[in-house]
Amino acid sequence: MSGSHENDANTDVPARLLGVAVAGGTFLLAAAILLIELGFDLPAKLLLFTAATASTVVYWRLPALQLRRRATPDQRDPLTGLVNRRFFHDSGQAMIDAMQRRKRGVALLLLDIDRFRAFAGSFGHEAGDSLLQHVAKTIRAEAPSEAIVARFESDCFGCLLSFDPRARDRIDRLADRLAIRLGQPIRFADQEFAPRTAIALTRIEHGEATIDQLVHQADLALITAKTRGDGKPLWFEPAMEDAMAERNVIITDLRAALAESQIRPRFQPQVDLGTGRLTGFEVSGHWEHPTLGPIAADRFLPVAEACGLSGDVTLSLMRQAMAGARDWDPSIILSVPMVASQFQDAWLAQKIIKTLTECGFPAHRLEIEITENALFANLALAQSIVTSLKNQGIALALDHFGSGQSSLAHLRVLPFDRVRIDPDFIRNMSADPDCSAIVSAIVQLGDNLHLPIAAKGLRDAETEARLREIGCSHGQGPLYGPMLDLAQVRQMLAEKRLLAGAAAPAAPFTSPRLAG
Repeated sequence: MSGSHENDANTDVPARLLGVAVAGGTFLLAAAILLIELGFDLPAKLLLFTAATASTVVYWRLPALQLRRRATPDQRDPLTGLVNRRFFHDSGQAMIDAMQRRKRGVALLLLDIDRFRAFAGSFGHEAGDSLLQHVAKTIRAEAPSEAIVARFESDCFGCLLSFDPRARDRIDRLADRLAIRLGQPIRFADQEFAPRTAIALTRIEHGEATIDQLVHQADLALITAKTRGDGKPLWFEPAMEDAMAERNVIITDLRAALAESQIRPRFQPQVDLGTGRLTGFEVSGHWEHPTLGPIAADRFLPVAEACGLSGDVTLSLMRQAMAGARDWDPSIILSVPMVASQFQDAWLAQKIIKTLTECGFPAHRLEIEITENALFANLALAQSIVTSLKNQGIALALDHFGSGQSSLAHLRVLPFDRVRIDPDFIRNMSADPDCSAIVSAIVQLGDNLHLPIAAKGLRDAETEARLREIGCSHGQGPLYGPMLDLAQVRQMLAEKRLLAGAAAPAAPFTSPRLAG
C-alpha cells in the first residue's frame, strides 16, 4: 500500500506544480498591472520578469516530472531498483515527443558489461548481482536527474536523456565519465576485478523518431563497440546498418563454412631483426565467401566470437596449419592468436594439446598468442591454462602489448616467452615521438626482464632500422610481403631450402615485395 500511495503522490506532482504556477503567474501579473496603474514602473517590470522566468522553468521542467511520475513497483527491476524495459519504452517515447516540441535533442546510451557471464560463473551469482547493482548505482549517480535509466536485460542498461543540440558534448562527457568509473577495479572474493563496459550512443536532434528506432541504432553501435573491445564509447553511424547485414550473412553461413573447411589459414612471416632470417609465421584466417567475396579474419572472427564459435574457428585453422607445416624446417614456428573468450574455456589447453597430438606437430614449434584482455575476466583460470600449455613445451606470447589494460604484473606472474608490441605504436613511430618513446621503453623493459620483444605492423625499412637499433628482436608486418596461403609458403620455403631435408643453410629473409 505504501508503494501505491507514493506513486499517487508522484502522479500529483506535475498537476500541483502546474496549478501553483498558474495561480502564481496570475497573481504576479495582477500585481504588476496594479503597480503600473499606480506609476511604479520599475517594480512592475521586475514582477513581470520574475513571472516570465518562472513560466520558463515550469515549461522546461514539467515534461521531465511527467515522465518520472508513472513508475510502479511492477515496472521496476527488483535487483537494481531501475525501471524495466517496458516502462523505459513508454516513458521514453513520451520524452522524445515532448523534447521534439521544444526543439531539444534526445540521446540514448546503451551499456553492456563485458564478459559478465564469465564473471558470474567464476565469482558466483551473488558477486554477479553485486556487480549489476554497482553498475546501476554508477549510471544513476552520473546521469542527470531527469534521465530515464533502465535495466534492459541481464547485463544491459539504457539511459535516455534530453540535451541542447548546441551542447552535444554534454553527452560525450557523460559517456566518458561512465567508461572511466565503470573501468575502476573493484574487489570480489578477495580478488580484484576490473570490469569493462561497452558503451554505445545514438541521438535524435531534428525530425521525428521513435524509441524503437533509437534502441535499434544503439544496439547496432553496441555490437560494434563490443567487437572493438577497447571500452571507449561509440556513436551510431548509418554504415553500421550495412555492417549488420553482413554480420547476419556471416552468422548464417559460418557453421557450414567450418564443416566444409572453407575457412583456410593465411600466414604472415616473422623475421629476426638481427640476422634477417625467417623464424616463423603468424596464422590468420581467410574465407572465400560465395556472396561477400574474400573475408579476412578481422571481419569474421569477432562475429564468430559473439556466436560462441571462435574456438572452433581457431582450432580448425591451427589444425590445417599444423598439417601443412609438418615438413617445414624445424626452426620455423607457428604462432596462433587466441581470442579473449577462449580463455574462459577450462578445457582450452586440453583441446590444443589434443590437436598437436592428432597432427603429430612438435609442441616446441607452436606459440600461442594471448592478449591481456583475455586475462582480466578470470586470471586464475588463465594461469591454469597457461601453465598446462607451458608444461607441454608450448611457447607463449603476450600480444598487442601497450594497448588497453596493459599491466606489468602479467609479465611477472605468467611465464611468457615473448612480448609483441601493439601495431598501432609501430605504425606511428616515425610520425609520433611519444609512440617512439613508448616502443623504446617496452624494448628496454624486455631487455631488463630477459624477455624478447617483437614488433607487429612493420611497414617501412626506416622503422625496421630504428627497431633494430634499439634492440627489438623480431618483426612482422606488410614490410615482409602480403599474407600467404599454404601453397605460397611452401614455394617460399622451397626457394630458401627451408623444407625438411634441404641441405643448404637458410638465407636471410628477403621480402617478396621489396625484391620486386
